[in-house]
Amino acid sequence: MAGQRRQNRVLALDFFKADALQLAPMLLGKYLVREHEGNIVRLVINEVEAYLGEEDLACHASKGRTPRTEVMYLEGGHIYIYLIYGMYYMLNIVTGKKDHPQAILIRGTQEISGPGRLTKFLQIDKTLNAKLLTPDNGLWMEESGIKLNYKTTPRIGVAYAKEWALKPWRYVAD
Repeated sequence: MAGQRRQNRVLALDFFKADALQLAPMLLGKYLVREHEGNIVRLVINEVEAYLGEEDLACHASKGRTPRTEVMYLEGGHIYIYLIYGMYYMLNIVTGKKDHPQAILIRGTQEISGPGRLTKFLQIDKTLNAKLLTPDNGLWMEESGIKLNYKTTPRIGVAYAKEWALKPWRYVAD
């Protein structure tokens, strides 16, 4: 979905200062917007996962503050990008208050399934890490007016996190 920038629909950074579990279902149906090399693409978010602080063994912050996780300790609205398997960038949005590490992984959109495929399609890499989710940085979210019904499931790929792997913190439009 290519189109023009619509500033009045851009989600304010304050929107992302909510708790990850409160915010995650609210992201379903929102536009994820990428401007890159003069092109603007709008995709409808339909799958996310919440990660909730140092106590959540599936969250990168469970290891504490490190150079990798420092961005998670910033206030909501920052972008957290990391590389997995040496080949896939994962797009996360930091949520909540400063020094309370939380993030929401954007797992998919109606148009692109899978977090690695999504970042590849949108040409997202570590250059966006720790930047704010704003049009000036080429990645932002907009209100779409689309309301999606959803279900919750355990998160994917975090079996190592024991009981935390069973938390129903994956939100998927149905």
